[in-house]
Amino acid sequence: MKAVIQFIKGIEETTIPIINITRSTDGSTGTATFTFEDASIFYTIVSPESEITGMFLIDKEGTLSTRDINAKFIQGKPKTLQAIYIMKNAEAWDRFMRFMERYSDENDLTFIRA
Repeated sequence: MKAVIQFIKGIEETTIPIINITRSTDGSTGTATFTFEDASIFYTIVSPESEITGMFLIDKEGTLSTRDINAKFIQGKPKTLQAIYIMKNAEAWDRFMRFMERYSDENDLTFIRA
């Protein structure tokens, strides 16, 4: 199973996000901010029953999710989708990083340390 991001269950987000990751100095918590410019979900025809209920990071280990999502509109049209995923402990950090390794391998992303 490949690593994917979804906003509506079953519909893969094809736009590659900019992802900023921060970690506390003691390594116990962290935050990942995903920014999608012109997210493909804005242009996907979905049924009226479909709604964005969160961001779902899905891979062979299971699903990570967040409901902290914001959309930015310019002249009434959706432009940017931002999601924040919070890691509350070291185990959550490790699990997130395993997802990111799989996701980045499949999408030719590069990790750059600050």
